[in-house]
Amino acid sequence: MKSFIDPFLYNIPHLDLHGYDRTGAVAMTKLFIEENLKINEKKIIIVHGKGTGILKSATHEYLKSDRRVLEFKTNNYNDGETIIILK
Repeated sequence: MKSFIDPFLYNIPHLDLHGYDRTGAVAMTKLFIEENLKINEKKIIIVHGKGTGILKSATHEYLKSDRRVLEFKTNNYNDGETIIILK
C-alpha cells in the first residue's frame, strides 16, 4: 500500500521540536512565527512528533492564544506535524 505524500509541503518552512521540553517548544514556536511573518510567509509547519503528545498539546495551546495565527490543523497524513496558516 502506497502512502500519499503531499508535494506542496516540501517547500514550506518547518520547525522540528524533537528534543525540546514544553517551554522550549513554545519559545521556539513563537520565534519561528515571528521570523516567518518578517519574510511574509503565510504557511508553516511545526514538527512535534507523535510520542506522548506533550509537545503537540503545548504547541496547540500556544497557537490558540496567538493572534497572528489564522488557523492550524494536524496534518492528515502525519499526526506528528501541524500545519499553520498565518494572518
